[in-house]
Amino acid sequence: MKKIISKYNLLFFIPLVLIMMASFFCMYEVRFVKDIYAGHLMKQILWFGIGFFILFLLSKVKIQFLFCYSFYFYLLGNILLLLVLFLGKETNGARAWFHFKVFNFQPSEFMKIALLLYLAKVTNEFRTQGRKKELFYILKCVFIVFIPSILVFLEPDTGAIIMYLILLLAVLLVSGIKKRWFIIGVFLILLFSGGFIYLYLFKQDTLINWIGTSFFYRMDRIIHFRDGSGMQLNNALTTIGNAGILGHGIQTELLYVPEFPTDFVFTLYLSMFGFVGGFLLLSAYFIMNCFFISKLISVKQTEYKCFIHGFLFLFLFQQIQNILMNLGLMPIMGIPLPFLSYGGSNMIVYFILIGIILKITQKESSTLFKK
Repeated sequence: MKKIISKYNLLFFIPLVLIMMASFFCMYEVRFVKDIYAGHLMKQILWFGIGFFILFLLSKVKIQFLFCYSFYFYLLGNILLLLVLFLGKETNGARAWFHFKVFNFQPSEFMKIALLLYLAKVTNEFRTQGRKKELFYILKCVFIVFIPSILVFLEPDTGAIIMYLILLLAVLLVSGIKKRWFIIGVFLILLFSGGFIYLYLFKQDTLINWIGTSFFYRMDRIIHFRDGSGMQLNNALTTIGNAGILGHGIQTELLYVPEFPTDFVFTLYLSMFGFVGGFLLLSAYFIMNCFFISKLISVKQTEYKCFIHGFLFLFLFQQIQNILMNLGLMPIMGIPLPFLSYGGSNMIVYFILIGIILKITQKESSTLFKK
């Protein structure tokens, strides 16, 4: 563990501790918004504790083991996504969680790890065994992402589908395939988007029959996210507008925003610490992002480079989407802000991903030193 928390990794751990403390303040404050949030602080402390313990465990694991058996992790992830459709408890119109007495479990979050590991392995095999078979490699990657995306579509969970597609894009960008495939991909996306827009504007009944009522109305809310905005976004924008330079501090009466601990935790944070606090928080994320970019540059092996590249795309997307969502510039899609938002599944997933990256870079550094 001492090797993991080394002076070279302080650019990650110092910002992480700062964001963790900010999260604790937010979870303390949110208890004054609604009684059901009273236990969030202790649970958030528990999730962070488990996360740091995971970093310790991963520091003892032979990292290549995870890549070698990535197909089985991927298979297990799909089985869990299938089971949650039948055994999961429906919440807010979506059946995406296993609910136990002690904790809740969201398979779509953990599928990110399995997807990234397996896509990295497949890409490494493509680079080392036969780069002439580019089309077969692309179709294989698309198929790998397509299966869990369909299962998540049935829950439905729009945010998870988008993040799976981002992982696919991130891996393909470092795979070494020719640019023409990206041009073809953009053309197909535009063609599909055009077909969707046509059906949405002129054949809504047909579209509802194809994708279902629940998913259609979720897409409708995303497309019209600025129309009337809704109570939650309006209250969030009012809260941000009234935060001022230094915020209102802790135990301040706030306008009610139902998703304060999760989707709108950035708004809650700004209400307490204002725009100065917001600048410090964004600076902490910026330093973490630079740290992972440096790790990406330092690794040489294709498998590892794919993994870190996919992680970076995912990590940056969640930051950008959540913050812009709080500002009313992006649709509300239930995507949390890493390490600040309340929740165990997303946080544990990020600790696992980061633990793998720290182990990867430690392994490559030691190999380079031996040479």
